[in-house]
Amino acid sequence: MDLATLSTGLDTIWVVLTAAMILLMEGGFALLEAGFVRQKNAVSIIMKVFVDIAFGALIFYFIGFGLMYGKDAGGWIGTTGFLLDGDLSHISLNISHETYWLFQCAFVIAVISIVSGAVAERIHFRAYILYAIAMTGLIYPVAGHWVWAVGGWLGKLGMIDFAGSAVIHALGGFAALAAAIFIGPRIGKFTPEGKSNIVPPSNLPLASVGAFILWFGWFGFNSGSTLSATNGSIGHIAVTTMLSAAAGGAVCILFTMMRYKKADPPMVINGSLAGLVGITAGCAFVSDGAAILIGSVCGIAMVLATELLESKGVDDPVGAFAVHGISGSLGTLAVGLFAMPEMTKGIGQEYYGLFYGGGWNLLGVQALGLVIVSFWGFALTWGVLLIIKKFMPVRVSKDEELIGLDVGIHGVPAYNQDHDFLDLEQLKSRK
Repeated sequence: MDLATLSTGLDTIWVVLTAAMILLMEGGFALLEAGFVRQKNAVSIIMKVFVDIAFGALIFYFIGFGLMYGKDAGGWIGTTGFLLDGDLSHISLNISHETYWLFQCAFVIAVISIVSGAVAERIHFRAYILYAIAMTGLIYPVAGHWVWAVGGWLGKLGMIDFAGSAVIHALGGFAALAAAIFIGPRIGKFTPEGKSNIVPPSNLPLASVGAFILWFGWFGFNSGSTLSATNGSIGHIAVTTMLSAAAGGAVCILFTMMRYKKADPPMVINGSLAGLVGITAGCAFVSDGAAILIGSVCGIAMVLATELLESKGVDDPVGAFAVHGISGSLGTLAVGLFAMPEMTKGIGQEYYGLFYGGGWNLLGVQALGLVIVSFWGFALTWGVLLIIKKFMPVRVSKDEELIGLDVGIHGVPAYNQDHDFLDLEQLKSRK
């Protein structure tokens, strides 16, 4: 076995394992969101996560990957690679195209899961399937092409988004905001006077376990984006990821103690996630100190954004926009401030962060890309939901919402207190 073959083998193992770590994050999303929503809607959350994985993988294979990474057409879309077929010679990596597809497939599944939490407890299941198809087959792949594909117009301008603070989190967060506004708040969430009612989460220990799984998977998310087991920056990426997440959680503990006189568990959970989201764009390019600052700012911003959304009557049950939209935006802009010259040389970048003497160029490009990607996610989500509404209800009926989506839509509760077998004939006779 020569060195080239060995290198390819190591890189393949690395990318497959980190892709698996990212896919495990779906378990984290499921537990986090099931713990945050009311007990009567836990099964509904789980079913939407299965939609994300099952439909997301298939649609990305059939359509999404080609639009995102196929041969470039004018910097806007890809034109080859549908069903992993056609000319993909422009993708020059040390791994196979199949391995690369698997890693990117894990990313697209994460994007749609962001929206899932924002519309929890009230979106119709069939409408969600159609939206998931649109997100994984069109909305995300096109935006991803602009930034990450060979020839993408934002990438050619110099936009840096190492693992997706903008392409995944800001896009997903603003799509979540559009969906939450479009579908409206849950029944009883706001009083007629506009005051927000507290909706107690059903299982905070479950939600915290989900957050820890997401935290674990994020090391695959960020470090795996090197696409190489021998990349010298893997250790640095892991350290900045850890520090930013820790800072987000720590600052939220202190900030909520000062603001609410008690450490708020859901805010602390989301604070750590906000730190993870914020560092995703610049994890390979910023210092340890900058990572701590990014996580801290994202944690505080997440709390304030959550309060602002509620004051405006927007119902986001799991804080998807505050965590992903706001922190993703801050993390994208932070690259323009903190990217270090010695780190950006490796990607052929000719300019670097403002605080390192790079001027306003990179920050301007980051801001432009962020606005474009966020607007795309918001506008396309709104448009897709409008189209879906013409053919079927986007929101469940009032009765289904009040009884809970688990029984109303899926016909089974998440938790059954009766430990005996059910007599099917007896149940039929009652109808």
